[in-house]
Amino acid sequence: MTVDRVRREHAQDGYDVRCEWGREGVALLSGRCAVVVVVDVLSFSTAVDVAVGRGAAVLPLPWRDERAAADAGAVLAGSRHDPGPTLSPSSLATLPAGTRLALPSPNGAALCALASGSGAHVLAGCLRNVAAVARTAQYLAAGGPIGLIPAGERWELPGEPMRPALEDALGAGAIAAVLPGAFSPEAELAAQSFAAGRSRGLHGVLAASVSGRELVTDGFAADVGLAAAVDASDVAPRLRDGVLQP
Repeated sequence: MTVDRVRREHAQDGYDVRCEWGREGVALLSGRCAVVVVVDVLSFSTAVDVAVGRGAAVLPLPWRDERAAADAGAVLAGSRHDPGPTLSPSSLATLPAGTRLALPSPNGAALCALASGSGAHVLAGCLRNVAAVARTAQYLAAGGPIGLIPAGERWELPGEPMRPALEDALGAGAIAAVLPGAFSPEAELAAQSFAAGRSRGLHGVLAASVSGRELVTDGFAADVGLAAAVDASDVAPRLRDGVLQP
């Protein structure tokens, strides 16, 4: 079997709605899909939704880069416990309209940056903006395939291997569930996972997940509540000229 054939199979060719994880998922799907949706529920995509909903624009940074923020004329978000805007969605609830915010994240922001040169339209999706992102993805795809990219987390181990994250599977599944067309098995099972999570109560599921428990322990339970609010937002953040904006 040739490498090219393996890649076509891994890219779920022939399906309208596809789903694959992390950096490898972006590499596989962004060149074959008209639209890719990066899903990092706890917390990058939720933070982007809150910020863009406030009228801000977000510069996604794979790491904390003061020069890149300064060159873009952006306010650099601090660490979670710092005052002012951070990756914590709660810290952005009063962000002034017109703010240009540089938001570092090794997961969601890194994937947006990776997808930015692919030719695909790039959206940031979460549970808060399911309908808006699905509607915008359909419009931008114009009949082409849509790739959903749950970001996952990174283990603090040599090589930083990816940890599939429950919250991102649920976010991708929520968006898949309202998209039309033929689903790959990966997208179909993500949609079924969302339905199962919703039947149990999404807030409780997120709070009990590994990522949710970590946030609650660190004092950011409010962020879990914001992230679990399905369709609370009508914003579909889209990456244009390197910046996520409505």
